[in-house]
Amino acid sequence: MQISFLEIKWTDVLDIILVAFLLYYIYKLVRGSVASRVFMGYLLIYLFYLIVKAIGLELLTKILEYFMGVGAIALIVLFQQEIRRFLLLVGKSTSLANNKFFSKLLGTQPEQDNQGPIKIVSEAAKTMSSEFTGGIIVLQKDDDLSKFAESGDIVDAILSKKLLISIFSQYSLLNDGAVIVNKGRIKAAHCILPIASGDELPSNYGFRHRAALGISEATDAVAICISEENGKISLAIDGNIKIVSAVELERELRRYFLNEAV
Repeated sequence: MQISFLEIKWTDVLDIILVAFLLYYIYKLVRGSVASRVFMGYLLIYLFYLIVKAIGLELLTKILEYFMGVGAIALIVLFQQEIRRFLLLVGKSTSLANNKFFSKLLGTQPEQDNQGPIKIVSEAAKTMSSEFTGGIIVLQKDDDLSKFAESGDIVDAILSKKLLISIFSQYSLLNDGAVIVNKGRIKAAHCILPIASGDELPSNYGFRHRAALGISEATDAVAICISEENGKISLAIDGNIKIVSAVELERELRRYFLNEAV
């Protein structure tokens, strides 16, 4: 296609569409966080660099080229959490990762033993919700949560509904912080979680919700948050948090851990 003195090929159009798609998803990942401001600042500097280069200001162009080179390394450091989330989302969305044969080959086949823990956690969350008992329950998937478990008190006990409820009781010394569950065992309690830095959360979401969202952003774990003010259950997965009922909670956990259709 010829437009005035420009010759545009179909590959150029495809290139523009793919770059726009990539920039959109990068912005979507960093939106509402401090990283979004850094990203926009870097993008503006890059546009300024292109203008300076087009004008022919050689000295300023060289300075900006060195800055862009160092800035690329700085961006990797600053955006390591967002890059990890992006790669995690890409890996989860591909049919290759969800294929049963390759899941067995890669060792990511979901364990059917998760059915028991999912039921126990769902029932515990339902009881805590009805009693207005606040708490955060983190279910480990593939990512290692050892550093978060070590921030609390190691329990390493068989998972049970009564034990979960007793941990979050107002008379318990372990009720402040999160409980980490893995492979049918309560690994640790009173754990400190990373706090979400985004400012898009509703005002009625408190510290527990930000901690639940933070761990879901940093890892592939699932966080269940029960509010002590209104008893509502919130589920955080892949950097997103929403209010769910007890029935929806169990269904979402089965979908995420067992690949069951919702």
